[in-house]
Amino acid sequence: MTPWNLSGTYFEACNCEAACPCIFTSPPTEGECKAMVAWHIDKGAYAETSLDGLNIALAVHAPGTMVATKWRVAAYFDDKATAAQSEALHAIFGGKSGGHPAVLASFIGEMVGAKSVPMVYSADGRKSSLSIPGVAEAHIEQLDGQGGGPITIEGHPLCIAPGKSATVARSSHFNLDDFDWSWKFSGKSGLMSPFAYASD
Repeated sequence: MTPWNLSGTYFEACNCEAACPCIFTSPPTEGECKAMVAWHIDKGAYAETSLDGLNIALAVHAPGTMVATKWRVAAYFDDKATAAQSEALHAIFGGKSGGHPAVLASFIGEMVGAKSVPMVYSADGRKSSLSIPGVAEAHIEQLDGQGGGPITIEGHPLCIAPGKSATVARSSHFNLDDFDWSWKFSGKSGLMSPFAYASD
């Protein structure tokens, strides 16, 4: 298997109330989960192919408890990627190259589509956002805890970034219009953290 590694930041926004019960393997607060998960790779390589600076996102629909139902997923890949970089990202996030992305891919029941798109990702530790023009906008901001500090969750069983503390956030804006989905909400759950993945 081709060796690879990625590190950077990620965030997710969904239609659950904060904090999302799905991460504790409980049912979503509205009976189904509609979510966007986005990654920015600060440093990464797939064999000799650099993946620095690229973005990836998944739109996810789960019709019930996320660990008990299969997900419908649309994948979005940074249009700045070269052919070799795109092939590497598809292999990693499609679950074909091992590591934690393969665990996440095991929940997918239907891939509704995959696109190469312009993506603008931003994260400053307190706010995170993703813009895919004509497709999606997602903006979340940290919820303040004791003394104005972050509220963090560790060890949650359904986890995008294992080994990292997730900061609890709330969306200021979210919309997605693509395929047969038209989602729009605000004031709902968000999470963000660093991530680090590697091949097995």
